[in-house]
Amino acid sequence: MANLDWHMDRSDLSGIALLDRAPESEGIDLAAVRLYRQKRVRAEMARYAVDAVILSDPVNIRYATGTRNMQVFSQRNAASRYLLLTADKSILFEFTGCLHLAEGYETVDEVRPATTASFVAAGPHIAKRESSWAAEMNDLIVGLAGRGATVGLERLNAGAAIALKELGLNIVDAQQPVEMARAIKSPEEMKCVQASLRATETAVGKLNEAVRPGLTESQLWSVLYKSVIEQNGDYCETRLLNTGQRTNPWFQETAGKVIGENELIALDTDVVGCHGYYSDFSRTFHAGPVTPTEAQRDLYKTAYEQVHHNMGILKPGMSFRDYADRAWDIPEKYYANRYYLSAHGCGMTGEYPYLYHHGDFSDAGYDGIIEPGMTLCIESYIGEDRGPEGVKLEQQVLITQTGVELLSRFPFEDSLLS
Repeated sequence: MANLDWHMDRSDLSGIALLDRAPESEGIDLAAVRLYRQKRVRAEMARYAVDAVILSDPVNIRYATGTRNMQVFSQRNAASRYLLLTADKSILFEFTGCLHLAEGYETVDEVRPATTASFVAAGPHIAKRESSWAAEMNDLIVGLAGRGATVGLERLNAGAAIALKELGLNIVDAQQPVEMARAIKSPEEMKCVQASLRATETAVGKLNEAVRPGLTESQLWSVLYKSVIEQNGDYCETRLLNTGQRTNPWFQETAGKVIGENELIALDTDVVGCHGYYSDFSRTFHAGPVTPTEAQRDLYKTAYEQVHHNMGILKPGMSFRDYADRAWDIPEKYYANRYYLSAHGCGMTGEYPYLYHHGDFSDAGYDGIIEPGMTLCIESYIGEDRGPEGVKLEQQVLITQTGVELLSRFPFEDSLLS
């Protein structure tokens, strides 16, 4: 298939992707969102002296261009589609037979068929395929950015990266400029975040209404997933719905366990929803039919206190270290099972920055500044080591010029707070 230049071949752009025509897009200037994001990437590339990036992570390709194609497939087949972005050129290399999907995007100057440089595609000829791919990319980059250009890479075969370096390019990691770009959202971008959250909250509401003893965890979790897809969300990134004893420790995947009477049901949404934006909040429910126990309420109220204390100290200009020092002190009996982060960035997925607990900062933490336009998720998991149950709560917020704006609006459980 020939290379296609949509700006040259299509003047009316009438074929713009159907993603822009969905009900959740009403009132959002998605072209402005796409152009803002691409400008952000280019600005951060310039800041870190990167002449070109080759992006293969489908989330980052979507961030930089707005294009979407087989998101989950592309995550495990990194060479199936990729983007070459320089200061003034955007060339999307699309999966075989899919070139039409980039039609009409003002963020894509040209679309070409991808050369799939993977062992599955090339078999024993993989080294030759990688060498051919590297030669093609080198010629393009030299023409666009000059010889010896600095090129940021991500998620490519080691052989492909080595071949590029051997051709004289200066290879660096693309993660830093891309993550720094994604960290700051525009007001128009926030409309996409809000649309994704409202759809996810609808899905969680349906899940909550479906809660009853006798269902399996998987049956209950499927209610969420079904509603997400019905509302044109993308997918759930994890399977984090657990009940009863399986709520402690956290990070046990949803399974076929039957929900028992009076058990806690802990959920972390982790939904890549409308427009590809991450809806990330956590709630814990109670299965009934009788009222929660005092022990269950204590867990819940402790988690609630942690989330709201840490939301309350957030402000623009605060350093990551200052946040860690001022964050809620986790009681000793819950410390061993603490959530691994105090808070984290959130955009099209979980992203920069990670904000660590005070006790973990010296080993894992790094400093930086909390800035207006960042969206953060404030985390809590409360459960004793080897305890019978645990509670997971989390809120998503926007850092504003003066403080924080709550984004996730799904209510907490009165029966567990009383």
